[in-house]
Amino acid sequence: MICSPVSLCRAGLAALALWAVAAQASPPERITLNYQMIRNGAVLGEVVETLEHDGRNYTITSEVKGRGILAIFGSLKRTSRGRITPQGLRPDEFRDQRGSSWVVSAKFDWETHSVTQERKGKSVTLKIPAEAQDPLSLAYSFAFVRPKRKKFEVVRADGRGLTSSRFSVVGNEKLATPAGEIPTLRVAKVPDGPDDKATDIWFAADRDFLPVRVLVVEKDGTRSDQIVTRIGD
Repeated sequence: MICSPVSLCRAGLAALALWAVAAQASPPERITLNYQMIRNGAVLGEVVETLEHDGRNYTITSEVKGRGILAIFGSLKRTSRGRITPQGLRPDEFRDQRGSSWVVSAKFDWETHSVTQERKGKSVTLKIPAEAQDPLSLAYSFAFVRPKRKKFEVVRADGRGLTSSRFSVVGNEKLATPAGEIPTLRVAKVPDGPDDKATDIWFAADRDFLPVRVLVVEKDGTRSDQIVTRIGD
């Protein structure tokens, strides 16, 4: 089905209105999501993510276990920890570990609005805006506070640098997954140019707006898909 720009705009505004109806909420104090990691239709591994919080502080862990040739690299583990604020998640530290030794990190200092990123024994401190996130806190922040605008911008720190991205609410969709059909709200990254990759994220509307799918499509058509297979406490 082909939609006109007007119909897409109306769908996005309607979805945003429904999203805004939900007051500030919070997911269960502990919840685990299992995903398949797929590249061009081939399953490359499993991703297990766990969110834990007490209403004030949170920890998110994400572990990737590869199949086949990817298994030789061991598990890939990312963690984010920080505080829960009325504006959403505010990360204090992000770590990305590949194997037993390779680690990058981002440590946030909200008093000075800066982040210190460490990689390969070198560190650099950069200024950040109030809405800065790390990759995991960005994915889970909407489970605590819904965005109030159809379009929004986020600066992401991942230990390698700062990336500014614009996102747009696309609309409500029924998403078919190995865990069943899930009512979702789809959010898309606004491309920075013709060479930029496309990124779409689906949030479960009836499961605290947890992320249930992330699809990245490169300029050459390569598709990297992370889709939920199970949601459990």
